[in-house]
Amino acid sequence: MRVDRELDNLLKKVEKPARYTGGEVNSIEKDPETVAVRVGFAFPDTYEIGMSYMGLQILYHILNKNEDIYCERVFAPAMDMEALMRQHGRELFTLETFTPVKALDILGFTLQYELSYTNVLNMLDLGGIPLKSRERGEEDPIVIAGGPCAFNPEPLADFIDAFLIGDGEELLERVCMAKKACTGKEDFLKTISRYDGVYVPAFYEPIYNLDGTIQRFDKLWTDAPDRVKRAVVNDLDKAEFPVKNIVPFIDTVHDRAVVETFRGCTRGCRFCQAGMIYRPVRERRPETIRKLAEQQLANTGHDELSLLSLSTSDYSEFEDLAVELMQMCKAQNVALSLPSLRLDSFSFRVLAEIQGYRKSGLTFAPEAGSQRLRDIINKNITEADIYGAVKQAIELGWETIKLYFMVGLPGETYADLDGIGIIAKNIMELNFKLRGRKGGRFRVTVSASNFVPKAHTPFQWEAQDTPQQFIDKHNYLSAQLRIKGIHFNYHETETSKLEAVFARGDRRVGRLLEKAHALGCKFDGWTEHYRADLWEKAFAETEVDIAFYNYRKRSYDEILPWDIIDPLIDKAFLIEESEKARAASVTADCRKGCAGCGINRYAQCFCGVEDLEVADV
Repeated sequence: MRVDRELDNLLKKVEKPARYTGGEVNSIEKDPETVAVRVGFAFPDTYEIGMSYMGLQILYHILNKNEDIYCERVFAPAMDMEALMRQHGRELFTLETFTPVKALDILGFTLQYELSYTNVLNMLDLGGIPLKSRERGEEDPIVIAGGPCAFNPEPLADFIDAFLIGDGEELLERVCMAKKACTGKEDFLKTISRYDGVYVPAFYEPIYNLDGTIQRFDKLWTDAPDRVKRAVVNDLDKAEFPVKNIVPFIDTVHDRAVVETFRGCTRGCRFCQAGMIYRPVRERRPETIRKLAEQQLANTGHDELSLLSLSTSDYSEFEDLAVELMQMCKAQNVALSLPSLRLDSFSFRVLAEIQGYRKSGLTFAPEAGSQRLRDIINKNITEADIYGAVKQAIELGWETIKLYFMVGLPGETYADLDGIGIIAKNIMELNFKLRGRKGGRFRVTVSASNFVPKAHTPFQWEAQDTPQQFIDKHNYLSAQLRIKGIHFNYHETETSKLEAVFARGDRRVGRLLEKAHALGCKFDGWTEHYRADLWEKAFAETEVDIAFYNYRKRSYDEILPWDIIDPLIDKAFLIEESEKARAASVTADCRKGCAGCGINRYAQCFCGVEDLEVADV
């Protein structure tokens, strides 16, 4: 479809009009009259961010291969475009056909970050769709949501008809086809609630104790599952993966060909939600990866290829794969990006060959300033690992080192903060020792993020630091790192507080979200748009107690809002890991032996356990 005259006039008045025009290379055109189910894949942020999300490309590709389904894209319009749309009565629309989203059968949001929740409500409002599920009728689209944040669905439970938990490659298409077969919203929701990976909030009611904790979940429909098992794609090598990615007309955050080498992680960092909820590790074969890469590059014209995983060099055949891809990319004059590398000797040789004479910065993530605290969080690296890797980097010519740490980790003391300063200073001294006081323009950047406890991790029971505690620690580190050649930056404290409320919130924080949206909060993850004053007003007017959600330690027997979701990881394992953290005891990488998380009941693992009987999920 072509841009109509009204939209054309609006686009002449906004920044980056190509955000809203569609029609990119490899975007899909179908006749909406010939399909049974129309789906809007909604990313609650701007086009540039959403189009960098590989999950969108994967699911868009899978759904549109089905002749009965038309999947179209929807993004949050930027502030200038939204203002004009509201002024002229233009409702939120899809990029492929400019159809108002309220005319779709299903509108599905991906939840990548808690601070996008106000954008979800704002997009519903801009689309003319009632915010609350119970207020929507048969004529309104079914509103679904998935992604990592869906593993605690309760904060959005009043607004979302159904959550899809876990891998979406097979589940989402199955849900869409159920929409074709069912008659009416209730029939549809009851049907899909029987699928592993589907949580329908309307079928459950949380009952609270007098102290505000959850006593139990009552089922409002008898056949609803007691807990919702996450969906798992067992054989990633056979899973669909796009080779005709949509190529944007404008620059996006990540403008390149991308191939996912494996999913999951075996390292077991206790703060990391992704490392728990994406278990087990499932790999693609090297020949599959190469074929996907070749086809993507041919079909998109990208001049850069990147590998996608939580830890690229943990791929079991990484060295052979890296050499093969380097040769292929060099022959095609394509840049190769290998993020999240374990910085050992081979990785440095790979990086040196990829980056050549002009070497960009190297990133290390010690996460904590002392070995004791690194053991608490199960970050299995030592100072010898850190300094050994830095020494190799300096000797090979790198002049910029980036160090990532977390502040507010469980068990942290100011001695651990001192350790951050010591590591940065020692790296500067190591450069002087190797290259001389006048040699090079060496820089160390230290970045500190604030610890946010996440659901389904060993730290889900821990308290978060108060904003004042974070501020005090940031100021302390700033003083420690006021050294020539060292640059220090840290994460915004107010947004970390808000992230924690929604990361571990229950259904009652939905009223906070609704009030914040009514006050005008949106794009809360953007520093220039975050309105602390409006959020403070929303907290005050809804009487949501920040301390209850953020600053108290939970007991192991407390029923947590996300316990209704079964991530396929045993809660007993998380408790054991929590206790080991208190003792500063480490758990080895799963590839060196099974840690007993329980996932091997459902899928094959790299943990060394033989002859598994894999359950059907």
